[in-house]
Amino acid sequence: MATSKAPLIGILRWEEGCVPRGLMQLEELRGNSTNPETFEFPVKYAFVKGANVHTILENPCPKVLQTMISEARKMEEQGVRAITTSCGFNAIFQRELADAVNIPVFTSSLMQIPFVQNILSKQRTVGVITARKSALTAKHLQNAGIQNQDSIYVEGLEETEWKKIHLTPDEDLDVAQVKQDIIQLACSMMEKSDIGAFVLECTDLPPFAEAIRKTTGRPVFDFVTLTNYAYQAIQGSL
Repeated sequence: MATSKAPLIGILRWEEGCVPRGLMQLEELRGNSTNPETFEFPVKYAFVKGANVHTILENPCPKVLQTMISEARKMEEQGVRAITTSCGFNAIFQRELADAVNIPVFTSSLMQIPFVQNILSKQRTVGVITARKSALTAKHLQNAGIQNQDSIYVEGLEETEWKKIHLTPDEDLDVAQVKQDIIQLACSMMEKSDIGAFVLECTDLPPFAEAIRKTTGRPVFDFVTLTNYAYQAIQGSL
């Protein structure tokens, strides 16, 4: 990772100390949104007080949104040129965050879905793998700019090793099993739908993107592909 330049990308992340043990393990993997070694350029992190699985994923909290806006404005004042977040479910707040600052905001990898839909045949679907299917609502998709939700096939990780993050947050994850579960889920989705590409909602999933590509033969879009794209677009925009 380059360290000689000031960060152009800012990442709003969950409150420090509020991350379940399993997610802490995943954060150690290169490819995770909260691991600075994921990127070939420096990024700036800001911990958002009150942001956690309950206030972002389960029950999006207006108070936490206001704190996110405050942190986003601070980042803008510090010279950051674009802002993202460490959870794809922040798509629910896309419009409010984008309207609060004068620099680009891209809250979720889900925002890539309209692009993916346009590059695929109309007969094919976009496979979306999410941390929790029951929490991903039509409003999340709508706020991410997705007008056609019919050609999306969503599956979650609730019935896999991943569920420990929510059910037993103080327990370790078997990361090797997590990888195998994700691959199996992707293959199962391929059997049920004519998937042309995958989009990974969760920012903890990119470390497994390459395994999905190799196993399914399909393109995989995630938090990292979106952030890299945004970085290329804003270079030299000072």
